[in-house]
Amino acid sequence: DFGRSSELAFVVEPSDDIAVQEQPLILYCQVEGIQPITITWRKNGAMIVDSENAFMLANGSLYVSRFQRVRGDGSSDEGEYDCMAQNHYGLVVSRKAKIQAATMSDFHIHPQNAVVEEGGVARFQCQIHGLPEPVILWHKNSMPVNTDNERYTLLPKGVLQITGLRAEDSGIFHCVATNIANVKFSREARLTVSGSHSTVYKDPMILVGPENLTLTVHQTAVLECIATGNPRPIVSWSRLDGRPIGVEGIQVLGTGNLMISDLTVQHSGIYVCAANKPGTRVRRTAQGSLVVQAPAEFVQHPQSISRPVGTTAIFTCVAQGEPPPQITWLRNGQILETSDHIKLKNNNSTLSIYGINQADEAIYQCLAENSAGSTQASARLTVLWADGLPSPPQAVRAETVSATTIQVSWEKPLQNTKEIIGYVLHIRKAADPVEMEYQEAVSKSTFQQLVTDLEPSTSYSFYIKAYTSRGASKASEVTVVSTLGEVPAMPSLFIKVINSTTVQATWEPSIKLGQHEGFKLYYRKVHLSQYTGPVLLASNVTAYNITHLDASVVYEVKLLAYNQHGDGNSTVRFVSLRESVERTVLNPPCDCMKDEQNNKTSTTGIIIGIHIGVTCIIFCILFLMFGYRGRLLMCKNVQEQLSTPQIPRSQRSATGLVLNGATRRDRDDRDLNGKQLDMNELERLFPASPSQEQQEKGITSAHSLSAPNDETQISTLPLDEFSIIEEQPDPLPKNPHGSSPAAPAPEHGPANEG
Repeated sequence: DFGRSSELAFVVEPSDDIAVQEQPLILYCQVEGIQPITITWRKNGAMIVDSENAFMLANGSLYVSRFQRVRGDGSSDEGEYDCMAQNHYGLVVSRKAKIQAATMSDFHIHPQNAVVEEGGVARFQCQIHGLPEPVILWHKNSMPVNTDNERYTLLPKGVLQITGLRAEDSGIFHCVATNIANVKFSREARLTVSGSHSTVYKDPMILVGPENLTLTVHQTAVLECIATGNPRPIVSWSRLDGRPIGVEGIQVLGTGNLMISDLTVQHSGIYVCAANKPGTRVRRTAQGSLVVQAPAEFVQHPQSISRPVGTTAIFTCVAQGEPPPQITWLRNGQILETSDHIKLKNNNSTLSIYGINQADEAIYQCLAENSAGSTQASARLTVLWADGLPSPPQAVRAETVSATTIQVSWEKPLQNTKEIIGYVLHIRKAADPVEMEYQEAVSKSTFQQLVTDLEPSTSYSFYIKAYTSRGASKASEVTVVSTLGEVPAMPSLFIKVINSTTVQATWEPSIKLGQHEGFKLYYRKVHLSQYTGPVLLASNVTAYNITHLDASVVYEVKLLAYNQHGDGNSTVRFVSLRESVERTVLNPPCDCMKDEQNNKTSTTGIIIGIHIGVTCIIFCILFLMFGYRGRLLMCKNVQEQLSTPQIPRSQRSATGLVLNGATRRDRDDRDLNGKQLDMNELERLFPASPSQEQQEKGITSAHSLSAPNDETQISTLPLDEFSIIEEQPDPLPKNPHGSSPAAPAPEHGPANEG
C-alpha cells in the first residue's frame, strides 16, 4: 500500500507571526504518516535543543515561554522557524515561518498647525511605524473625532481630512497610535478657520496625490487625493494603462480618496487622480503606483510514484505567485544536488531521475518561495526491486564499422536468465545529457545490434539491460566508442571553354562536404594515362583556369575534396576545345573601325534617302492639289466665254478674236502642236449642249444667245496658254430655256487679262 497513509506529510505547518515581548509564543506543527515519526525544529537552519525557554510539546508544536527580541547573551527569538518530520520512508521539512517581535517606533510625522479659510480643506497627518501596523485614531480637544461627520475623513495611514471648513471645526487635534506592543500620542496641532467663504476664482490644485504602495493580496489599499479650487473641483480616478478600475470592492472616501478592498494581483497598476474644473477641460493630475504581491501557491503538486529499478522517475511541481516564486527541491530535507542522472528542467518545475536505483528511494520536496511567502509540497519515490531479476548483461563491446555505424555486442547475464523477454540497448552521445538518451529493443535471442544513422567523428556511450515481465536488471557497464571520420562528399563540377587554349573549372561549395581541408584538381589528355596534378586548392576556392591546352584533343578533368580522413570520391568531366577553334575560323574577328565607318556611311545615306522621299511625296501632293484647282478655274473661264454675247463682225479686230490675251493665229499655231482641250471633260462639266451637231463641231454659242445666222466657232485652246486668276463671279440666274447663263461682257472686251 503506497497510499497517502504510508507517506509522511504535514497536516498543519507553522505560520508567520508577530510575538509580544516577554509573552509566550506557540508554533504549531502536525504530521501524519507511518509511525514512528520523529519531529524536530530548526531556527534559521540550526537545530533547536529543548531548554527552559523553548521546548517541543507532545503534539509536535514548539513552545517559547518568554519571547525576547534581544536576550542577555545577544541572541534573539526572532527568525525563521521550520519543522522537520522523519520516518523510515524519509524526511520532510515544513515551510519557513517568519517570527518578528511586536514593536512601535516614535512618530516620524506629527500634525502641524493650520490656518484655513472657511469653506476650504484642512489636512492633518501622523506617521509612525510598528509591528503589527499601528491603528491611528484622531482626537479633537481631547475627544475622539466624530467619524459620523461626512466632512471628516480618516485614512488608514494616519491622515485626517476636513472639507467644507466651518468655524466650529477650529480646535486642537492630535493622534493616538495603538498596537499590541504599545500606545503612543502625537504632538498637538491647532486648526484655525478664518474669514468667510471666498468667491474669488481659483484654478484646481491637488494638495496631496496618491503614494506608491506595495501590499499583499486580500489587503486594503487607500489612494489619497485631495484637491482645492473655486469652484470646488471634481475628482476622478483612472488607470494609466486605460483598463477600467471596476466597481467591485471600490469605494470613494471623502471627496476623492480611492479605497480598494480585498486586493488581487489584477489591481496592480498606476492610478491617476484628476481634479477637473466643473464644466471645462481645465484639470490637474497626480499619479501613484500600486503593487499587489501574492504568496507562492501550487498549481500542480508533485505526486508519489513507484518505479522499477533502472527506469526514469519524473516529478512535476508548478507554482504561481507575484513576484514569480523560486522553486527549490529537497531530498529527505536536504537541498537536492543535480548530477548526470538527476536533472532539473523548466525553471526547476520538473525533476527527472534517470536509471533509478535503491539509493534514489526518498521523499522529494518542492519548495516555492517569493517575497510574499513560501509553501511546500512533497512526494515519495519508491523503487521496485523484485527477487529473481536477471543480473546485468556481460561483456558489452562496441566496434566502429563506419562513419555512421557501430556494432554493439554482449553476452547474456550470469544469473536468472530463464524469464528474460528481451534486451534494451541505451544509446546517447557521450557529450549529451542523460535525458537525450534513446533506446533500441532487441529480442532475447539476439546478442548484437547494429546501430546506424550516427554522426561521424562522434563518441557514443552504450549500456544494456535485460528485461523480464517483473522488471529490468541493473544496467551493464557503460562502453564508449567513436565513429570513424567521414571523407567529404563528391563536389559538383562544371567546365566552361574560355578560348582555344583555356577552360575554366567551377564548382559549388556545399555544407555536405563536411570539415574538408580543400580540393584536388587533375586533368589529362584522354589518350594518355598520366594526369597533370594534383592542383591543391583551398576550401574557399570555387574556380580554376586550366591553360596552355591543345585544341585538337579531348581533355578529362577530375575534381575531389579531401580532409583529414582522406580523399572523397571524384567528379569527372570531359571537354573538347575543337568547337571553339571552328567557331573562330567561321566567324573571324571583325574590323571594328571599318565596320563603324561603314555603319556611319550607311546611316547617313538612309537618312538622306528618307528626306528625299518625304520631299517628293509633299511636292506630288501639292502638284495634284494646284493642278486640280487650275483645271476647274479654266473650265469656268471657258464657260464664261461661251456665255458672253457675240460682238458683230464689223466690230471685230482684224487680228481676230482675242481670248486670254492670245490671238487666233497663235492659237492655230499651238493647235499644230496637238495640245487640244479635252472636249469630253468640257462636255462632262457642261452637259447642257443644245444639239449633237454642236458636239461634233466643237463648242458653239447657244441658239438662245443670238440669232441663228450669227454663229461663232470657237477653237480648242491648249491649257498651257491659260493664265489662272482666282475670281469669285456673282452667281447668275439660270436661263429659263435651259441654256448656259449669259453674263455681260467686261468693259475692256471679252478677254480676261492674265
